[in-house]
Amino acid sequence: MTNFRSRPKANYINEADWQELYVLTEHWKSDLSFYSDDLKFLHHLIDKYFIWISKKENIDMVREIEVGLNNMDNQCGFLLDRANKHLHHLTELIDNPFAYDSHKFRAEHEQLEDDLTSFVKDFRKNRKEVFTITKYVVDTEKFVQKIMNE
Repeated sequence: MTNFRSRPKANYINEADWQELYVLTEHWKSDLSFYSDDLKFLHHLIDKYFIWISKKENIDMVREIEVGLNNMDNQCGFLLDRANKHLHHLTELIDNPFAYDSHKFRAEHEQLEDDLTSFVKDFRKNRKEVFTITKYVVDTEKFVQKIMNE
């Protein structure tokens, strides 16, 4: 489960034609847009419950998660910029095979894929932490509110 690569076989990057790599890169851009929207939802989820938090340790946990989400936002934006630049290089290669070094492009493609894979792993970990901590905070704060109301 540690390998989330999209590449169908080990030597795919060196054997795939430009159109196949273009489609794959467009798919990555679509995925990154989805992750960006999901990060907005996670920020909203945290903001929604943050105002109800009364315990300092819960506030500290939520702030730590928020920092992690901000880092994920930055990483997602950076990867999306790189994917767009990568598509520009690919378009240049399709239009003029001598406009950009194809070996350099394929190495760039492989690095982008590896970085995207790493991002997805980190994203999933952060998402799980957000839900775990949100559930914990909601449960503990409900308990505190219940005691205060009695």
